[in-house]
This record gives sequence, C-alpha cells and structure tokens, in this order.
Amino acid sequence: MSATPRAPSMSPQLQTVASMARNDPSLRFQTLAHRIDPDALRRAYDRLDGQAAVGVDGITKEQYGQCLEGNLRTLHARLRAGTYRHQPIRRVHIPKAPGETRPLGISSLEDKIVQGALREVLEAIYEQDFLPCSFGFRPGRSAHDTLRALDRAVFVRGASVILEADVKSFFDSVDRKALMEMLRERIADEPFLRLVGKCLHVGVLDGEEFSTPDRGVVQGSVLSPLLGNVYMHHVLDRWFEHTVKSRLRGHAQLLRYADDFVVAFERRDDAERVLAALGQRMERFGLTLHPEKTRLVAFHKPDRGPAGGEPPETFDFLGFTVLWRKTRKGGWTVGFKTRRARLRRAIVSVTEFCRRQRHDPVKQQHAQLCRRLKGHLNYFGVNGNMRSLERLLNEARRTWRKWLDRRSQRARMTWKRFQQLLERLPLPRPVIRVQLWARTT
Repeated sequence: MSATPRAPSMSPQLQTVASMARNDPSLRFQTLAHRIDPDALRRAYDRLDGQAAVGVDGITKEQYGQCLEGNLRTLHARLRAGTYRHQPIRRVHIPKAPGETRPLGISSLEDKIVQGALREVLEAIYEQDFLPCSFGFRPGRSAHDTLRALDRAVFVRGASVILEADVKSFFDSVDRKALMEMLRERIADEPFLRLVGKCLHVGVLDGEEFSTPDRGVVQGSVLSPLLGNVYMHHVLDRWFEHTVKSRLRGHAQLLRYADDFVVAFERRDDAERVLAALGQRMERFGLTLHPEKTRLVAFHKPDRGPAGGEPPETFDFLGFTVLWRKTRKGGWTVGFKTRRARLRRAIVSVTEFCRRQRHDPVKQQHAQLCRRLKGHLNYFGVNGNMRSLERLLNEARRTWRKWLDRRSQRARMTWKRFQQLLERLPLPRPVIRVQLWARTT
C-alpha cells in the first residue's frame, strides 16, 4: 500500500485495444497473443525492480540485461513456438503478525517478464471494465483514495452501518477454472489464454518441499493482483453494483482494495440482508468469509446515536483503525489512526533491524533505518494520525540508541552522545503527507 501510482505509458497498439474494450463492453478479443512481442517484453523488463529477490534460477535483472536483446529474442521465439515453460515459484514467508507469516511467491526473472507483458495487455482491456468501487493495484488509484471514498460515504452520504469483511486466504482460494471462464467472457484467443494458464499452473518450491497446488494465484506474482481484481470484479463488484443495490431501501457503497473491502450502508436492515447473502455468494466461487472478522459495525455519528445513547464502534481497514474524532471546533469527523497491530509490527521490525545491524557502519545503519521509517511515514502520514507516527519514531530513537550502546563496552552511547549523533544523522520527522479530508468543522 503506497501512494497513488502513476498511470504507465501505453503503446499505440494497446491504446487501440483499450479503445475497443471501452467502446464495446461485450466485445471478445480474437487476437491478443501477437501483442506479446519483443517491444512488450522489453517494456516488462524495464519495469522490473533491479533489487528484487531472485527466483529459482538465481538470475538478477542486471545479469539478464547483459545480453538483453538476444535473451528477449530467444524468449519471444519460444513464446511463438509454444515451447515456453514457466519455472517453479520460490516461496518465502514474511512476518505478518505475532506467530503468523504471509507466503509470497517469487518467480524467475524471465517469468516476471512474461507476466508483466501479459498484465499490460489484460490491463488495457479490464481497466475499461473495472468499476469505480475497485481501487487496489490499478493505475492512478491507491489505498488513500479508498479511504477518502470511505470518508465521503460516511460524512457526506450519511452511512451509519459498516459491513467489515475478511476473505480467508483469498489468493490461495481462487478457483482457477472459474477464473479462466471469466477471462473467456472478454478473450477468445486461446493461445493467449494458454499462456495465462502456464503462469497459473506452476509448481511451488518451499524450502526443499515441492508442491503443485490446483487452486489459487501466487501472492507476489506480477500478474496475480490483476487476476485477483478480475475475479473479485465478477464475484463481488458486478453482483453488488448491478444486482444488490437496486434492491436496497437506502444508500450503500462498496469500497474494495484487492481482497479487502467494506460496505457502507445508510440503513441497518439493508446491511443485515447483504451480510446474509454475501457468504453464500462467496461460497459459490470457492471463497470463505472469516466468521470472526466479518461483522456489522454501528458507525453513527456520536451525537446522532440510537435512543440508548450507545457510542459508535470502530473498525479496521487497510492498516488503519477508523473512528469518530472530535475536531478543534467541537464537531465530529471521521478519523484514521494506525491500527494497533500494524503499529506494533512496525515497532518490532525496527527493533529487530537495529539489533541485527548494530555492528554495521553507523552511516549505513542510518540510511537503511531511514528508508524503513519513510516507507511507513509515507503511508500512515495522514491527517489526525500524528500521535501514532510520533510513537513509532520515539521507539525508533530509543531502540537505535540501545543497540548502538551495546556495540562496545568501552565507548558507551549515552543519550548526550546520541543527541549529537542525531544532529549529524537525523531520523525522519513525523509529517502529515496525505490529506484524507479537508474539513474544519
């Protein structure tokens, strides 16, 4: 989750594809495979992160680029001949919460190039189909845009009940056969679809254990976010916007970022009906709602509560806890603060970094620590969240001094010496970089 991505430049050929898709929503594309040409492969290569982890082949972007034109010509020839084979995915586990990890799949570099070229073509088509309620992994849209839309739904449209939903292991649960049928609604080019299938039906190497799962899309793949959006577009977005909303008595708005979504309702009876139907809808496509994390939240403005005078509840969305907050003028506004578990995870991550890297040169530690902190501050630096930012930075200063102090028993890092160090190598300051709302009352 980061700042709003810039829309990538599109080749004239893909602009034609996008225009055709936009002008005729029922059009099925017959010829797409030829769009995966050397120029498309080169653009996909240029978009790759040179510092990203390597796949099972161990090849880096720099190594592949030493004979780039020859490598791309050979890859294109194999794609045309149908002899291209996707290599196994290397699975790694990154910390998610205490005692939990998130599995990520790392493709080989050549497979990343193919995935990137496929994504470019699919994006040209499906960006014309995706609905405004979808925000995740789309050009020109971000998690902050999702939160702004949520703020408008509550503060402007008067939503007072929130359906907070959690899909269990979404990326691992996608029905591949159903996904391919969804793609066939727009694409009739079987060679192109077979190439997509090769990126789906791949083995996974987890340490020394090799497996061939028959469900899911690999979380961490270049192609997976777009395929996940296609799946949720059919499962949730179209169903809610075209079938559900017309049957409701009050206003309702779906807000989805990848597989994370909430629905803001004006009326509680509407929310209860949708909640009852949502689980069955998900089950039709192999998805399961987490029973403890899917719930209705009373989110009325505090001065407009029910007769009992019960205060509004809070809920979590995209790393933030959403709550009602007093303004300086005594009114109420929707507030966003860093979710407690997410803040704790950030503090633990900084602590572990300082401990592991304590013997590295101080300037090197400083540069890496600043990069870590800036990534957090850029995302969570929203108006009303200053206290959470300050807490993280206070913990970062405390733990960095602590582990610098343990580098040597002779030259102790006292607080006075540490303050002098911070004057030369300052840590980032907490700054509100993102305005989710601009109200003063």
